[in-house]
Amino acid sequence: MPDVGPATPGQIPNQRATGRQRETAEPRRTALLVTLVLGGLTALPPLSMDMYLPALPEVTAALRSPAATVQLTLTACLAGMALGQLVVGPMSDKWGRRRPLIVGLVGYVVATALCAFAPTAELLIGFRLLQGLAGAAGIVIARAVVRDLYDGVAMARFFSTLMLVSGVAPVVAPLIGGQVLRITDWRGVFWVLTAVGGLLTVVVARYLRETLPPERRHGGGLPATLRTIRGLLADRVFTGYVLTGGFSFAALFAYVSASPFVVQEIYGASPQTFSLLFGLNSIGLVGVGQLSGKVLVGRVSLDKTVGAGLSLITLAATALLLMASGVFGEVGLAPIAAGLFVLMSAMGLALPNTNALALMRTPHAAGSASALLGTSSFLIGAVASPLVGIAGEDTAVPMAVVQLGCALTAVVCFLGLCRPWRNADVQQT
Repeated sequence: MPDVGPATPGQIPNQRATGRQRETAEPRRTALLVTLVLGGLTALPPLSMDMYLPALPEVTAALRSPAATVQLTLTACLAGMALGQLVVGPMSDKWGRRRPLIVGLVGYVVATALCAFAPTAELLIGFRLLQGLAGAAGIVIARAVVRDLYDGVAMARFFSTLMLVSGVAPVVAPLIGGQVLRITDWRGVFWVLTAVGGLLTVVVARYLRETLPPERRHGGGLPATLRTIRGLLADRVFTGYVLTGGFSFAALFAYVSASPFVVQEIYGASPQTFSLLFGLNSIGLVGVGQLSGKVLVGRVSLDKTVGAGLSLITLAATALLLMASGVFGEVGLAPIAAGLFVLMSAMGLALPNTNALALMRTPHAAGSASALLGTSSFLIGAVASPLVGIAGEDTAVPMAVVQLGCALTAVVCFLGLCRPWRNADVQQT
């Protein structure tokens, strides 16, 4: 299939790629609207996860379940998002982006409402799995749409811009969750998420146009999908970026899963203090992501930027492990919070650029490639999530061990499979 270049946001691509974002006759307002819609789709997963975080201790008490069981509600949602992407991504390559996206968003609204009614932890786990399966459509198709519209440096910059838009979600979500808990119980968090999903469904149906024309769609069923995925995974460098991004995301999700207990139960912070610290860390991630997109991209190779991000993540995880294990004596909340801030901020260098580098290699199958990126990240994160509570709720050591292990594995994948010193600079102009 011929390589087709990026299109004007909101229009169907129909010319060959030139390496530059195509000049647009669309009003700037339309491009901004597309950015906001894609940002909203990308924001849905952190909203689903982070609004719920301050309520985890309350859910544990209300459903009379151990913390490890309640943490499986996070794992189930994450696993659903992973598996759902693997299905929706190839579907969007076959039927276009709009139809699978709208169906997925409607399913997300229904599943989220069911979570609000869950009477037991086991049913909540099941409903969260359904929520993740349906919500996966927003994540995978948003990335595929970016690949439809952009290429090269323009795509890397857009991913950074998307991080700015979607980064508002993890900043405000715990704050909203903490405030919702002031006036209602944990079920109210899911009702708010139901309303958000409904609003996003309406906006997508109204404003997001189809970006994959019929001539670029893939025919065939499961055999063709499997051949496409096998071909993508046969690309060593692409697979390296997928695994690098996946293990980096797992280090981030170890923080997401463990931090409510570490910050609130071990260090005695209130749900509101936890929400403020979580928001501050998200601001760090967004700010560094913008530094990468606005300053570094085009001046420093994307591989070097990813390498710098991985180095900082590894150093922060090492410091957290030393502090949590008592090497420096008993430490308070402030040093732990500082280590988490550095780790989260460094994700702004690693995550958007690994996505861009991987998708640059796959213009012919953006949906399937996006699915592999998302599925690997969410599956690895789902495996890492229960491990952070394996030693109980009284120590932060498991969280730090999981973060350091994931960071080191990401470094090994990056150096061993991507071999950045051999790659030609991907600074396309």
